Amino acid sequence: MKFQKLKIDGLIVVEPLVHGDERGFFLERYIKRVFSENGVNSDFVQDNHSQSTRGVLRGLHFQAPPHAQDKLVWVVSGEVFDVAVDLRLGSPTFGQGEAVTLSAENKKMFFIPQGFAHGFQVVSETADVLYKISDYYFPELDMGIRWDDPDLGIKWPLPNPIVSAKDQKIFLLKDFKSPFTF
Repeated sequence: MKFQKLKIDGLIVVEPLVHGDERGFFLERYIKRVFSENGVNSDFVQDNHSQSTRGVLRGLHFQAPPHAQDKLVWVVSGEVFDVAVDLRLGSPTFGQGEAVTLSAENKKMFFIPQGFAHGFQVVSETADVLYKISDYYFPELDMGIRWDDPDLGIKWPLPNPIVSAKDQKIFLLKDFKSPFTF
């Protein structure tokens, strides 16, 4: 596996070694020892799966402490534009984001540690997104930052995204008191 650290501290793109032939392919998606040797020491406790259609935008979500979550995200069908935004107070990159294309074709994974908001937009007809999380879901700690916050300046690939009513009512960064520190 190749681990590529992005410009924002903590964000990592992981490219698994893919063994393919005329029958298809095989890859090792997660090996705790290898991830640990590359700075990812998360104790993942749950796997999630979402399926969405073209244009759907989910996010930008996070879970607040004391049950903040690390995430390891990948796509098994389709393609998404995946984004993480730094919410760690004191971070030199607070309020900045990184975007990665995740697809069934490229098989990349995106590691997003706690302290980041996460979201994605589906650019294929449908997409199946899987992700591991390091703590269980607590609805009372489920929070988010607006996907269209002008202070974030995220350039989503498709216009007029399909967004849930919940995601249209979450915080703008300027109105948000982050529970995370760098």
